Amino acid sequence: MTKTPHERRAVGAMYTGLGLAVLATIAPYVDRATTHLLADHIRAGYPTYGQARIDSAVTTYLVLLSVVGALGVLGWLWTAWAVRTGRRWARPAVTVMFVLGTGMGLTGLLTKDTSGTTGLPPVLGWTGMAPSLAGLLAVALLWSRPRQPHPSR
Repeated sequence: MTKTPHERRAVGAMYTGLGLAVLATIAPYVDRATTHLLADHIRAGYPTYGQARIDSAVTTYLVLLSVVGALGVLGWLWTAWAVRTGRRWARPAVTVMFVLGTGMGLTGLLTKDTSGTTGLPPVLGWTGMAPSLAGLLAVALLWSRPRQPHPSR
């Protein structure tokens, strides 16, 4: 049972992060069905690739991003449960998950492939970073001390 307003707000931030993680996991599928940013990005980086090879690369990215997204969703659910139920290890666990999630997001955003460009188009890379904002808020709320009322009040 969450005890402080900070913990309740942190859980709210964590559920926001969960929603953002779900959206970030779905985004590449929406792209594949509509704008084809990922396929166009791969085509631009590898102009000699045929359509079959581009489709294969897109599928590989979809699998990879789906696995990362599913692990992220599980991480959000697990840490929100830990905070909600008042586990002593919740704050360090949330912090570790934040570092891991931010690291994964930055990897997707910044890692360059053999073409010299980033593996993901910037829009999908930044979409993958969005859950980290909620994670940062959750960590800040969990580690901040509740304000004490002024003694004269």
